[in-house]
Amino acid sequence: MQANKEVIQQCLARFDAAAFFFTRLQYNSGDWNTDQRMPSNLLHSLVEYTTIPVDTEERIVPLSSDKIFKSPFCYLSGHKLVEFTADERKNFEAYVQNGGFVFVDDCNHDIDGLFAKSFERQMADIFGNNALQKIPNDHHLYNCFFEFEDGPPNTSIELNGWGDDLIHDYLKAIIINDRIGVLYSNKDYGCEWDYHFRNKRWLAVDNTRFAVNIVVYALTS
Repeated sequence: MQANKEVIQQCLARFDAAAFFFTRLQYNSGDWNTDQRMPSNLLHSLVEYTTIPVDTEERIVPLSSDKIFKSPFCYLSGHKLVEFTADERKNFEAYVQNGGFVFVDDCNHDIDGLFAKSFERQMADIFGNNALQKIPNDHHLYNCFFEFEDGPPNTSIELNGWGDDLIHDYLKAIIINDRIGVLYSNKDYGCEWDYHFRNKRWLAVDNTRFAVNIVVYALTS
């Protein structure tokens, strides 16, 4: 299975990048530096499963920096408060409105937790009260590379007694020009994918396959 090479090259060229690289967004409030092994696992899986050219060095970019506009894919996570500064808010909105992609993961896996409530409030303030919507489980995101017939795969930590103790059977998104600009998860994928990549051989099914779908979608849609 291969992603569309021409489309990927066009996307990377738009961001002046020779290869895909993982950008973690640093923001002033909360704890942004979570699940530190997750990016390397995601990048390893891109190398393993796809022909996407990959830069294996994670980049940490302040949300207030103009460097965000050079990133084809951004990741934002945390457990605590999300309260953007004026510059962070301006850059987040401009990046998304101009074709950027941000994957946001709630490390609390809790729809009523501080991260969830404060992040959703930020999105409402920037994009409008109804901008963040559930996406259907037959969305192209779930079949753009690997096939996920039931929508977003579950994580092993959703029923561990921490968080809201629920299995979330949907993801939310902000759609800009008929494509996802912000993909939002309460499933704590970052923690699920935070292990030494060699340990994947003990998994019955590699749980980072959905990370591959997210990146392929970001680059080709």
